[in-house]
Amino acid sequence: MRVSAMIRLGPGAEAPGRLLGQMADYARRIEAAGFSGIWVGDSLGRGRPTLDPLVALAALAAATERVELGIAVLQVSLRHPIELAHRVQSVQALSGGRLRLGVGSGSTKADFDLLGGDYDQRFRTLRSSLEIMRRAWRGEPVNGGTLSPWPGCEGGPPLLMGAWRSPRWITYAARECQGWTPSGRYSSWEDLEAGMRIYRDAGGDNAVLANVAVDLASRPESAAVAEVAHVSLVCPPDEARRRLKRIEQLGFDEVLLVSHPGVLEDIERVRDSL
Repeated sequence: MRVSAMIRLGPGAEAPGRLLGQMADYARRIEAAGFSGIWVGDSLGRGRPTLDPLVALAALAAATERVELGIAVLQVSLRHPIELAHRVQSVQALSGGRLRLGVGSGSTKADFDLLGGDYDQRFRTLRSSLEIMRRAWRGEPVNGGTLSPWPGCEGGPPLLMGAWRSPRWITYAARECQGWTPSGRYSSWEDLEAGMRIYRDAGGDNAVLANVAVDLASRPESAAVAEVAHVSLVCPPDEARRRLKRIEQLGFDEVLLVSHPGVLEDIERVRDSL
């Protein structure tokens, strides 16, 4: 099982004017430590400052050379599909093809309210938008025009479908995408076990568990995460090792671990215990 680092994009203890530099420094540490990838999330209307994930990945692409770069997951239904396809293609080109794109409908109504989106139609919008984006990446006419693919980006990046309870979307992940990415924060162990059966039975071969929080030191700020996250590594090292082994035994090919900003040591200890 591969282990990647997931970065929370929110204000922390960075010095004024040093956000970009500190993000770049942390990304270089992750790459130098031999992790498979650096992933970010996507949110914008939940009462806290966040960064646009594609902008952030473009910055991380400039700071790194080899590590994969991913989003788990991009809320496709919130954006115009052609404009989004263009931005995704831009990051794919700037990163030299290292982009891995987790996609989903979005699950938080506040994000839709902020943008005036139709929350009730988000699943229908997702399917339609993905088809439009794929056509655009192939250079096919869409809406009376064409988004010319950047050389080397034809067809778009690998897509991983974010889903944890829906058999329909997990099956879609296996048959129409290049991976399935449920969330450790929102999925129970039972959800993951059932979802893995559906995914493998449908022929899926790239299961990536995202949003698995790590804290081996019982920091006070982790208490809230431990209460709401169904699957986490917010626990003593021996228990973290046991839970990580359980994730591997469920059949996951990769896990995306989230630690406190800048605390890479916890993720390294967990990875090295495999």
